[in-house]
Amino acid sequence: MLIKLALKSLNDRKGSIVLSIIAMTVSIFVLLGVEHIRHQTKESFSKTVSGVDLIVGARTGSLNLLLYSVFKIGNPTNDISWESFENITNNSKVKWAVPLSLGDSHKGYRVLGTTPDYFQYLSYGKKHRIAFEQGKVFTDTLDVVLGYQVATKLKYKLGDKLVLAHGVAKNSFSLHSENPFTVVGILAPTGTPIDQTLHVSLQGIEAIHSDGKTASKVQPKSITAIMLGLKSRMSTFRVQRSINDDKREPLLAILPGVALSELWQIMRILENTLFLVSVLVFISACLGVSAMLLSSIKERTQEIKLLRVIGAPPLFLFILIELEALFIAIISNVFAAIILTISLLLTQSYLASYFGLHISMNIISFNTLSIMAAMIGASMIVATIPSIIAYAQSKKRTH
Repeated sequence: MLIKLALKSLNDRKGSIVLSIIAMTVSIFVLLGVEHIRHQTKESFSKTVSGVDLIVGARTGSLNLLLYSVFKIGNPTNDISWESFENITNNSKVKWAVPLSLGDSHKGYRVLGTTPDYFQYLSYGKKHRIAFEQGKVFTDTLDVVLGYQVATKLKYKLGDKLVLAHGVAKNSFSLHSENPFTVVGILAPTGTPIDQTLHVSLQGIEAIHSDGKTASKVQPKSITAIMLGLKSRMSTFRVQRSINDDKREPLLAILPGVALSELWQIMRILENTLFLVSVLVFISACLGVSAMLLSSIKERTQEIKLLRVIGAPPLFLFILIELEALFIAIISNVFAAIILTISLLLTQSYLASYFGLHISMNIISFNTLSIMAAMIGASMIVATIPSIIAYAQSKKRTH
């Protein structure tokens, strides 16, 4: 009876109730959206590179090394000599070593010089191997393999020719036009910086900087960074220490997982700010619902009198107002979840293509359900104000 009465009471005031539901739905949508995208982004960050035990670069800060070697952001303070790469490769504890060479670009996208081992050993996510959407690994000096977003945005296909530029500016006047590259492969989407990178051989990098001379057999003098896989995880810290303490060249070896955690700690300020804004939006919506319920009490004087005449106790009215707030919160949560799922469905490809974010449409998680339960609880708490007032008014009428 109490539930039916609460639903009928809401139906009688459908105009103001609809506005309250819309306001609360929008606020819950924002809060759930921010939390879901934050969680997915954090997960995406942690899965940017996997299967790599150590990243080696010139001595600098660990975050700087992580940013330019993994995310292709910024520039190294110095290069690593090829001799150092060979010394590290010859270490008996090293299973594989992949050299990375940065410094050139194409229409704002970074160019990475490496070896075919890059596609064999590097992985992302839960050790997912880099896969090809079309084509194959570069074999000739002037072959290029494109990341998914590069090929999609610039509309390149296999066999197309492109010219690299010196530096990382989007509009560069220093073009290596004498050595155009041929697209031989397009990678499948990964949701990582790999999608926004052009991959060429180390010999290709040498060729475009050697005044038009072929460099198919020329060994590079220096590289930017090294990705290492070790035979045993137990030897990680030992190898790291030996590289960091090497007197022949100042080098830095970092654990990618630790560096990623440091990076996320820096971003936590922005993360917390977004969450705070979302919470404030939700609180304002809750206060709006409370104000609506409070104003409705004055309009329901006759209803309250009638309920008292038929013997309804003051506690009955208190629970009735709380039930109305509960129904509004539940309906708003359901609508917000549906709208968020539809929004993610419609924008998933856009987010992946333009921002490199692969956001799951599945918003159901322990974190999301906890937030929704907390929002329902908060709505009930805010509704206690009009509920107490209704309770007090009904008690006055009994005396």
